Amino acid sequence: MHHPSDNSIPDARARLSEADVGVDTAEKLHQAVATSADVIEFLDYLATVAAEVLSESGREVFCGITLLRPRRAATVASSSEQAQQMDEVQYRFDDGPCLTAARQEREVYVPDLRQFPSGSGYRQAMEAQGVRSVLAVPILLPEDTYSALNLYSGHQDAFDGRARRYVHRFAAEAATSLGLASHITALVDTGTDLRAAMANRSTIDTAVGIIMAQNRCSQEEAVAILRTAASTRNIKLRDLAQHLITSIATTPPLSS
Repeated sequence: MHHPSDNSIPDARARLSEADVGVDTAEKLHQAVATSADVIEFLDYLATVAAEVLSESGREVFCGITLLRPRRAATVASSSEQAQQMDEVQYRFDDGPCLTAARQEREVYVPDLRQFPSGSGYRQAMEAQGVRSVLAVPILLPEDTYSALNLYSGHQDAFDGRARRYVHRFAAEAATSLGLASHITALVDTGTDLRAAMANRSTIDTAVGIIMAQNRCSQEEAVAILRTAASTRNIKLRDLAQHLITSIATTPPLSS
């Protein structure tokens, strides 16, 4: 996964305060949307800024963005490879704050992982990553798409009320970007399906024309011949049509 270089990230903490985080952060992130090559680059930037804003000297915060798809969860952006690894611990167990936040669309805050039983595999795996507290905030998206912004710290109770308000604002910015990306993807998918259907229709029409010429029959009769042949050979109509077109020089005429 690509991550912006350190010089591409402004010193956010120097510019942000609780009073201006909503306006100033939104302004910078909107600029990033305009200059990013794609939505993943922008979300990597957002995760990195969130981690920068919430980190303090000697108290580093890590940030990942989880997107839930049917039968699969994945980190689509993160502030670092370490943040991505922290997300993936939850995917292995199919449980954890970020998955709960995304699925139930509510904030989940674990101030101290020691609240999990000492024998918990999840707790042990996260402690092996150096994590002590976790904050997950849902990124609210339309329809059946679920996502969460995930923050990790090696310190107990690392996210106070102020930090959590920051994270909710970052999640709102991520929602705008992911929602737009989801809409664009849906349009692209629709366009791809339409182009594929048109290509199939063109192939079948060409094959029908060949059968009409070979058998001196009507279009309706040619379609019936093609359908019968496809059914007899147990192959798709479009595949048989394509085969007829590519092998017309050597294939005898199809007949009923």
